[in-house]
Amino acid sequence: MGEGMLSAIHGPADVHDLPADQLPELCAEIRRTLVDYGHVHGGHIGSNLGMVEATVALHRVFDSPRDRIVFDVSHQSYVHKMLTGRAAAYLDPEHHDVTGFTNPDESEHDQFVLGHTGTSISLACGLAKTRDMRGGHENVIAVIGDGSLSSAIAFEGLNNASEQGGNLIIVFNDNEMSIAEDHGGMYGPLARLRASGGTAEPNIFHAFGLDYRYVEDGNDVLALVSAFESVRGIDHPIVVHIHTRKGLGLPVEDAAANIATAEIAAGATDGGDTGTIMSASSCAASEETIAAISTTGADTTGATCATDPGTADDGDATVIAEDLAITEGRCEANHWQNPDSAAGKPLGARKHYGQLAMAALERRFASEPGLVVISPATPGSNGITRAFRERAGRHYVDTGITEEHAVAFASGIARAGGRPVLATSATFFQRTFDQLQQELALNHTPATLLDFGGGLSGADNTHSGAFDIVMFGNIPGLTCLAPTSGRAFLDMLAWSTSVANDGPVVIRVPGDAILGAERAGEIVDMTDHSTASDITDTQDCPWNRYRITHAGSQVAILALGNEYPLGLRVIETLAGRNDGDHAGIDATLVDPQQFSAIDADTLRALAEDHRIVVTLEDGQLEGGWGEKITAWYANAGLPHPVRVLNFGGTKEFTDRVPLADLNERYGLTVEQVTAAIRSLL
Repeated sequence: MGEGMLSAIHGPADVHDLPADQLPELCAEIRRTLVDYGHVHGGHIGSNLGMVEATVALHRVFDSPRDRIVFDVSHQSYVHKMLTGRAAAYLDPEHHDVTGFTNPDESEHDQFVLGHTGTSISLACGLAKTRDMRGGHENVIAVIGDGSLSSAIAFEGLNNASEQGGNLIIVFNDNEMSIAEDHGGMYGPLARLRASGGTAEPNIFHAFGLDYRYVEDGNDVLALVSAFESVRGIDHPIVVHIHTRKGLGLPVEDAAANIATAEIAAGATDGGDTGTIMSASSCAASEETIAAISTTGADTTGATCATDPGTADDGDATVIAEDLAITEGRCEANHWQNPDSAAGKPLGARKHYGQLAMAALERRFASEPGLVVISPATPGSNGITRAFRERAGRHYVDTGITEEHAVAFASGIARAGGRPVLATSATFFQRTFDQLQQELALNHTPATLLDFGGGLSGADNTHSGAFDIVMFGNIPGLTCLAPTSGRAFLDMLAWSTSVANDGPVVIRVPGDAILGAERAGEIVDMTDHSTASDITDTQDCPWNRYRITHAGSQVAILALGNEYPLGLRVIETLAGRNDGDHAGIDATLVDPQQFSAIDADTLRALAEDHRIVVTLEDGQLEGGWGEKITAWYANAGLPHPVRVLNFGGTKEFTDRVPLADLNERYGLTVEQVTAAIRSLL
């Protein structure tokens, strides 16, 4: 650990005790620490760099934890953690650890576990309500921004706060960005507020009946201290609107032109305080940069996949180049920064398959005016590049962080005859369950949902995708597809967005297990491409029937979606290869292809010459797909009993547990599955 000022900060009291003229120095040291941390560890660096001065000022003025500070989303809470006894995790990340979000188990200064957006004002209203009922006098502060204000629940919170009254301080961090650019009509009036020094009308906060203050330089710590002191102890709700610069401390845009294209392609850094890889201009990758990345030794295209879904105009190289285009300010790439150790590695599954999907859709835009891609503010995470968005024009809509609106919007497009494709993360689809059930499934509108990041992973407890099969698979009328290759994924997308499909479809975008198996040549494309054009002419879903990819006997392995590569390894091991002295078993392997309906004919046929049926799924078992297979066999009235083994996740929240450890915990390894099977034979 260093010997600077930050290493001597063990809690807010130490911030209170600093002479005022040392606060800018503390902020500068924190900013350097964040930049260095980003290179080693990665994370939400841009939003935290913009919040350095505001967080120092909050802990200078208020008395946490007595005064309660709620950070919306809480990905912008790194500085808060530094000032509340956890600086070592950022100064020496190899030996200390913290979560990426606030967590009361970590510190009494963290009010809630938060990772989704827009909830801070509502949570703060609840804290303030209980305080007032008990006759307390502490301050309650909600910190919201970085695009979160566009969430419907944020407006609901503002509405409630105004009527409730009492002390409630809402700090609105206006960095002129969401995760990507801001989208929506509310941002025009906010821009006019900034331009007028906070005096312009209409003022969205006044419209709610809230008091209002404006701080133009939200990165001036002394100005912020003064502003927060003026509202401390206030007896009514007030919004303090601060104008900050996201990513402040990262290279400025003009400096990017000085980085050689070859260095960018190689993932090189300049070795200085910033060391950040930058773009040629405007936080977007130049054509030269993309070309350089395409010709490096890194496998960026997935060309070694067993399936070749076609050449994408907007390929992996473009995605990688845009991810590397990190500068301060209004730059999408600075929202999430990968560690330097990730440089040169092939693109992960969600961005790889995402850009393939966008390329496939883009080729149809000219002839299909109703084909529209929708992203609720997270395009880059899913391979929807800036280059694609610019070319797509009106065929692409970023709704802001508004998943509920996005699903209803998609249903409206579909009802009018359009073909919407809504792309976001499994964890964010949870925010709109009611619209999935009511506006989409109940109305049977032909919208396509691309479910990214579904399944077990080492994610934070706020961003787990382990619940998507349970959620989607239990909504009536929603077709749920689980492709096991890039080709199958694109075929499913082509069918779901064609006129042949008349209902809502969710496609679980393949994960890294599938991509790794494709790149290794382990998954063989068995699609009959001579009839591939017929897919879009088929009214019934072409994947309703389970697909037997290897016919055997005694044991049948039903491996859903991302667990298909595990199924391949299980049947290989059971056959006797690399399996010690055990007698070989020629097991059947089944690719279910979907998890919305039971293929009773296939299950009944398997029962004729199989004693054991095994289901593999990378999601929660309870309420999931495998249990439905068990229930079917238990109630089918078959002449011979079939023993069913279900492998999947336990109903629990997991926090940054490595995927290998989760698989071991849940029995999702070759050794554990084969041992369980052999114990029954």
